[in-house]
Amino acid sequence: MEPWKLPLTVAGVVVPTVAAFMLGGPGLGVAIGAFAAVALVVVAIRQRPEGPIASADLRDGKHHVLIVAAGPVEDPADVAMIKRASRLRGGEGEDEVRVLVPARIGFLDRWASDVEDARHRAQQRLVMTVAALARAGVAAEARVGDEDIVQAVEDQLQSYPATEVVLVSSGEDGADEAADELSSRLQAEFHHVELSRSGGEQRS
Repeated sequence: MEPWKLPLTVAGVVVPTVAAFMLGGPGLGVAIGAFAAVALVVVAIRQRPEGPIASADLRDGKHHVLIVAAGPVEDPADVAMIKRASRLRGGEGEDEVRVLVPARIGFLDRWASDVEDARHRAQQRLVMTVAALARAGVAAEARVGDEDIVQAVEDQLQSYPATEVVLVSSGEDGADEAADELSSRLQAEFHHVELSRSGGEQRS
C-alpha cells in the first residue's frame, strides 16, 4: 500500500465511528465501528500483490498457450485472429492449449451467494469457445475461473506452464484494466485480442 493511503484508511474507520458515538451514542458507535472494521478487512483481503506473475515451471520445449475468453468466441474470423495472435499451428502435439473463462457474477447473485448461474453461463461460453477452436483444428482443455480476470489467470498459472497468454474480449467490463495489469505483471508473453462486430484488433 502506498504511504499516503494509510492515513486515509485510518480516517475512514475512525471518523465515522467517532461521529456515530457523538450523534447516536455508544450503541450506534459500536455498530458503525464494527461495520467499518469489517469493510476494511474485506478491502484488505481483495488487495492483490502487484509483483510479477510467473507460470508453473515445466521446460518441455512445447508451446503452452492460455487463452482467456472474457467473452464468447464463435466466429471463425475471431478464431483465426486468436490463432494468429498466439501463433497456434493446429498440428497434433505441436501446441498445448487451455481455455479459461472467468465466471462473471452479478451483484444480486453475489449478494445472495448464488454463483451457480454464473458458473453455468461461463461453462456455456467455454463450450462454445472450445468447439470453435476445435473446428479450426485446435484441441484445448477447458477451465472456469475466478470472476476477476487477473486472479483467474494467476490461479491457472500456478499449475499451467503457459509460455503465452492471450486475453480475448469484446467490450466486457474490466477487460482493458485487466489487460493493462497482465501486460505489466506477466512473465509469459501476453497479447490482448479485442473482438467486435466489424472485426477485431490485436494489442500486444
